Amino acid sequence: MQKYLITVLLLLPGYLVSAQDNKDKKDSTRLPGTRALKMVTVSAGAFEASDKAKGASLTPIDAVTVAGSYADITQALRSLPGAQQIGEQEGLFVRGGTSYETKQFIDGTLLKYPNYPSVPGITQYARINPFLFKGILFSSGGYSALYGQAMSSALIMESVDMPEKSSASFSLFPANIGTGFQKLGKGSRSSFGASLSYSNQSWYNNIIQQRPDYFSGPEYLDGNANFRIRTGKTGILKFYTNWSSSNVGMYNPDIDSAALRAGYLVKGRNGYNSLSYRTALTDKWKVDVSAAYTYNHNTTATSLTNGDGKTVILHEEPYQYKNRYNRIRSDFAQGRIVFTHILPGNQTLRFGAEHFYTNDKGVTNDSLIRFTDQLTAAFAEGDLYVADNIAAKAGARLEHSTALNKWVVAPRLSVAYMLKSGGQFNLAYGIFYQEPQEEFMYYNRNLTFSSATHYVLNYTRKENNRFFRVEAYYKQYRDLIKIKPQEGNGGKGYAKGIELFFRDKKTIRNLDYWITYTYLDTRRDFQNYPYELKPTFAAPHTATIAIKKSFPDINAYVNVSYAFAAGRPYYDIRFNVPDNKWQVYDDGTTKNYSVVNLHVAYLTPFFKHWKQKDFSGIAFGVNNLLGTKQVFGYNYSFDGSRKVPMTLPASRYYFIGFFMNFGIDRTNDILDNL
Repeated sequence: MQKYLITVLLLLPGYLVSAQDNKDKKDSTRLPGTRALKMVTVSAGAFEASDKAKGASLTPIDAVTVAGSYADITQALRSLPGAQQIGEQEGLFVRGGTSYETKQFIDGTLLKYPNYPSVPGITQYARINPFLFKGILFSSGGYSALYGQAMSSALIMESVDMPEKSSASFSLFPANIGTGFQKLGKGSRSSFGASLSYSNQSWYNNIIQQRPDYFSGPEYLDGNANFRIRTGKTGILKFYTNWSSSNVGMYNPDIDSAALRAGYLVKGRNGYNSLSYRTALTDKWKVDVSAAYTYNHNTTATSLTNGDGKTVILHEEPYQYKNRYNRIRSDFAQGRIVFTHILPGNQTLRFGAEHFYTNDKGVTNDSLIRFTDQLTAAFAEGDLYVADNIAAKAGARLEHSTALNKWVVAPRLSVAYMLKSGGQFNLAYGIFYQEPQEEFMYYNRNLTFSSATHYVLNYTRKENNRFFRVEAYYKQYRDLIKIKPQEGNGGKGYAKGIELFFRDKKTIRNLDYWITYTYLDTRRDFQNYPYELKPTFAAPHTATIAIKKSFPDINAYVNVSYAFAAGRPYYDIRFNVPDNKWQVYDDGTTKNYSVVNLHVAYLTPFFKHWKQKDFSGIAFGVNNLLGTKQVFGYNYSFDGSRKVPMTLPASRYYFIGFFMNFGIDRTNDILDNL
């Protein structure tokens, strides 16, 4: 958990992704002869965090410095409306959708494995450093036709073009160490950089007692490198690579036998590589080309052991399923090209195509896995300005999968209407298709695309560093995956709700806060659900408060966040063999989720008399400050006679350490923006 929290503290001083407003600066790839877009913009279902976001809108640093986020972008976005407070697994759960239904994109390419391998009941965090991005667009519904394969939500990220200047950084926390640098070339025409971090939580877990008994790790190694080259007057070539490994092994009491323990070990290796190029071809034409390759290798083993740590092999039910071994290697590649044409009146046409290649192979116990899929997509989208106060975005997406042997067409439409008062109404409609998860397609090739149809209506108003938004939506799910006895796409569901967001950076000096509220009504009939049920990952009411207070006189800042979620449903669903169907044997609602997080940082140079001045600080914090017991659901024994709550590994999480950066001194800018 500390790993990416350190990243925030390490890179915050350098502030490589500046929160300053770059709207008046020239974009290196802006088409010659074009003028700024009109005031009205289409924004139904989307929160933008970018250098162009002004006033009360979000910036990348806003998103990742929310207390309790660990600098994990998906954790941070849980403080926005539409996202659920999920504490037992990783990923973004948005508007009644699973985490699989939310996809992340970097410079147009899909980040297929954004998190470390899953560990039962314990969240695993992001591999990617959020400070590499100058733009973050979180779309909780109705997103652009340029992106696909995400039924619920898209997180679209744009990487930094060039760092502001050369810099180096270092951090040391009790269980973590990290270092990195960025080198800017002459004339800001090129740059390159790299960073490396290592985390081993064994020492921390020996001091702060954890619920699982870890016998290996948790241990994480992460490195990344990048280079950027400007070409000609408008072109830029960017390369980014990230490689990581993890090792987590733990014991828990076996739920079916008090004398035995259940072991779980996962080792993961991952590499993500992205190359992108954009340039203006003429005064009216621009091209974006990108390619990515991802390697992912996970080895997972479950075991049943006795008190002496020796493996126990039992052949009666349910113990025969508790010693398993999986090894899966995945290779994923993508190529993508997008053309942009500026038409008279600042109308814009975008069109292009992309191809995804997936190859999985491995073993599951004694079964061999071989799976290949090639998905091809073509898309087109136009920005239309009907009047000075009316804008529309219309497009469509065509997709074909070789594994499914199916074609689908996904239309998208958004309209925005600006009022004289400055407020704006936004309306969006779209159909969003998604392939089933690979593990379902390994054994069943007679599946089809699942889909969700979105209807979104919102009202926004931004003025004097205050921002207000209210949004209503409805989603209709079709062809969701169902498992035995009739495996296939027989599932369905819906989600509807209303969301509120208010941010104020004006009323109180040096204080920035936002408040969100989400109401969600959703039901699903999918996987092993016997009929439409409220899914276990969906709370009907969710609210967050994020507060950031700076103290410029002492170069310090305090972040506090509070999150609340009404209790989530839980079920004991077992297969009734005589009736050949799934059946709910027990159900209920968990206690309400409530958590307070506190982060404090003091910024000061450690080496004031050095020629190369450092910009450093000390930080500490506590997550779940009040030690509130959180219950995310229950695990049931095979016969349902016993249930065990899923809770946090420890009641509180602490961190303290120091960080330093050489080359950039942005103390005043940071405190001003906080």
